[in-house]
Amino acid sequence: MATTGTCGSESPQQVMESIVNLFAQHGDSNYGKEAVTQREHALQAAHFARSFNAPESVVVAALLHDVGHLLHDLPEDAPDHGVDDMHETLAFQWLEPRFIEAVTQPACLHVQAKRYLAAAEPGYFAQLSAPSVQSLALQGGPMSADEVAEFERHPFFKEATLLRRCDEAAKVPELQVAPLAEYLPAIERCLKPQAC
Repeated sequence: MATTGTCGSESPQQVMESIVNLFAQHGDSNYGKEAVTQREHALQAAHFARSFNAPESVVVAALLHDVGHLLHDLPEDAPDHGVDDMHETLAFQWLEPRFIEAVTQPACLHVQAKRYLAAAEPGYFAQLSAPSVQSLALQGGPMSADEVAEFERHPFFKEATLLRRCDEAAKVPELQVAPLAEYLPAIERCLKPQAC
């Protein structure tokens, strides 16, 4: 993993400041129709990744997997109007120039991992919250058998499904977890090692 890195004119410190600012500006918005905010969801996802002994890169991916929600200006009820915000694409576009692949790939794949688990794991769909079921329908629904087989061949398949489990768990109102500042050293270690 990188210990230092830059992205064009961005220093590691500037990347971390950008993340802190995104959460400061948009982190208190609702996480869809769930009973947590965007910040609470992100910190809980990272917390659960740590508790599952995930690699540091997956912890950082869990923390930042929904950064796309902090970047778009769609209303919170967009899914009610049949709109898929494509937040995983926005997240990848923001993360990819800055972070190593072991962060960007699981984050990018977390929606596909939901589609995969809904198709491949008995009982998974029944455990989804109502907003997650709604977004799953907009995201293409459970995978076909061919899509399942293809997804299982992806080099970050296991990391993506682990992140997805952290994502689903991270919806607990008022759960006490570590603050964003505690993750900044890990974020810095997961930056790309050279200019983008």
